[in-house]
Amino acid sequence: MNRSKFLIFSLAFIAVLASGFIFGHFIFKNSEATELKPENISRERISQDITDSRENAITRTVSEVSKAVVGISVTEVREYRDPFGDDPFFRQFFGDRSYKQEVQGLGSGFLISDDGYIITNDHVVGNATKVVVSMTNGEHLDAEIVGKDSYSDIAVLKVNKTGLPYIKLGNSDDVIIGEWVVAFGNPFGLFEVNQKPTVTVGVVSAMGMKLNSGQNRFYRNMIQTDAPINSGNSGGPLVNSIGEVIGMNTLIYTGNSMAGGNIGLGFAIPMNKVKMIVDRIKKDGKIERNYDIGLRLQTVDKNIAQYFKLNNVQGAIVVNIEQGSMAAKEGILPEDIILSVNGEKIGSDADFWGIVLDMNIGEKIKLKILRKGDEIEKEFELKVK
Repeated sequence: MNRSKFLIFSLAFIAVLASGFIFGHFIFKNSEATELKPENISRERISQDITDSRENAITRTVSEVSKAVVGISVTEVREYRDPFGDDPFFRQFFGDRSYKQEVQGLGSGFLISDDGYIITNDHVVGNATKVVVSMTNGEHLDAEIVGKDSYSDIAVLKVNKTGLPYIKLGNSDDVIIGEWVVAFGNPFGLFEVNQKPTVTVGVVSAMGMKLNSGQNRFYRNMIQTDAPINSGNSGGPLVNSIGEVIGMNTLIYTGNSMAGGNIGLGFAIPMNKVKMIVDRIKKDGKIERNYDIGLRLQTVDKNIAQYFKLNNVQGAIVVNIEQGSMAAKEGILPEDIILSVNGEKIGSDADFWGIVLDMNIGEKIKLKILRKGDEIEKEFELKVK
């Protein structure tokens, strides 16, 4: 090889090495710039996996979780009265025409331990005289009502069996809006047909939703999903793509009082609240809420705001104080307007009671109050009457 050819070959070799070094350095720096934490890598891989393969995170979650989902059949005895039963004239000729009738109800639930504890909605259980749980292996087991709480709409059941499959309870404070979720349940009693829950898939649509049912139930910080939820899904689990329960399916919004189908607006009680209520029920058999607050409230509306010359239509106004109650002892007065409880703004009397009914006996309640144009603060401990 002559000298000129050797020089050209050497320059070419150096150029290749240099370009390789530059490319490698670029890749290394780029990987540093987009470094992900382990949990984010896991979520990203799962999201990609869902769209890349028929067998993916969703199908694996369905396979793992389904065996811990149960159908719930409830028998309740209700008393009915003839509409003319209280009329003396009709009673004289026909007597007391009231009667009792057994009513059947269906819902969903899921196992949370291998020794047979099951959770569902209180409105599924109702005033049941008998509860039967349908398992995915075809068994039908009588269930005991351990306890239930109408305010939070949560009930705890137990079957007399061990070694059962159960679902991992997740952290609902870690939910991401837009992440994939799977709703399991027993819509329209279909579980009884083939001993398998029905599965629907969607995303988390919103968090922290406040809903008023008008049935002495308080739904706060609800998880909204577009995963279809229908009649009979109540009490079933809402599960993320890694198989953790993040909520309990509870409500749907149909947009029409005459309609009953799904339109993509379903709501689940967040799992962290469910866990808190379940722990208290398992310990005491009930939730003690006989608080000695002594307040009767009314939501501030436009007329009240105008009368008191308020800048904003918000809060709950005190309309009555029970003598000797904690509120009376702390000097709360009629016409005081409660603006916030424990730092959370109050838009209605339901907001107030929703917050308070989530608290435990012995906890302190802090109120921000508007009194004759001035903001003051009051604090007292929740005690039993």
